[in-house]
Amino acid sequence: MMPSSRADGRDRRKFQRIPTEQLISFAFVEAENRLGVSKNLSRGGICFEVMGCEIAMGDVLRLTFNVQDETIVAVGKVTWATDIDDFTQEVGLEFIQIDPFALETLERGGSAL
Repeated sequence: MMPSSRADGRDRRKFQRIPTEQLISFAFVEAENRLGVSKNLSRGGICFEVMGCEIAMGDVLRLTFNVQDETIVAVGKVTWATDIDDFTQEVGLEFIQIDPFALETLERGGSAL
């Protein structure tokens, strides 16, 4: 889930991104939940913003978020993390475990997100 802007304007992303700005819960696996805000979501992963914690490439996180009326719990691996300022990071996470219902919803374009 690396940012994919190219000089020629084409998008190299594997999956369509669905803009979203909802509160999500995340945690290092086996740790207490923290809060972040999602930026976009696809069947392959999620981009979200966090404040007050350090997340590094390769970290494995458990996320909880909503798709339609369902609460989804997914596990993913951090593929990139960018410092926005001294307290804020934007994080790209690739799903490694997610409910099949969530994937179906995301494939349909996430019209209810």
